[in-house]
Amino acid sequence: MARGCLQGVKYLMFAFNLLFWLGGCGVLGVGIWLAATQGNFATLSSSFPSLSAANLLIITGAFVMAIGFVGCIGAIKENKCLLLTFFVMLLLVFLLETTIAVLFFAYTDKIDRYAQRDLKKGLHLYGTQGNVGLTNAWSIIQTDFRCCGVSNYTDWFEVYNATRVPDSCCLEFSESCGLHAPGTWWKAPCYETVKMWLQENLLAVGVFGLCTALVQILGLTFAMTMYCQVVKADTSCA
Repeated sequence: MARGCLQGVKYLMFAFNLLFWLGGCGVLGVGIWLAATQGNFATLSSSFPSLSAANLLIITGAFVMAIGFVGCIGAIKENKCLLLTFFVMLLLVFLLETTIAVLFFAYTDKIDRYAQRDLKKGLHLYGTQGNVGLTNAWSIIQTDFRCCGVSNYTDWFEVYNATRVPDSCCLEFSESCGLHAPGTWWKAPCYETVKMWLQENLLAVGVFGLCTALVQILGLTFAMTMYCQVVKADTSCA
């Protein structure tokens, strides 16, 4: 009976971790594709230039693949050491995510102020050599969200030392339209516009976060259940 229960948990955990590993492969693949085709797309921070969408996806994908691989091998081999390693790794990730979420909500105002200062510093790298990712990211954000600058379109005046904005700030795009009068530019601040968009889609973000947490809790449950079953099976055999 115990052996049959162990086999059931074993194959469930193997299937779960196989999906986990495949998901990691997908995320890693998207990250590599972004890095190869879009440069450092979405690198907006001057303090953390390596914090790009591509790099984050590559790191996340590789880590998820590693956890999934350990879980798969641990399940199929019924190895207590690997099962426990999988459990500890997944638990650490879960605790880290929870801590980050709590700190984010506790220090929202401070994070807001720091993020705006950092983004304004990053504006000075716009259009400079070696900062294609940052330039592309700002151009796409300003075009798609119909905004200009971090807190105001005048943020760009300090960058250019002139009454000028990038062409992506223009209501109607044309070559050198950023040199025209302010009446032809978007007036909405990008930081607040993107922040409002995220708040409007907070339900989707919340559902994604909840699903992620449930998947991790399920993985922890499978791992600990199988670990206990293996220990029980070893004890009964002894």
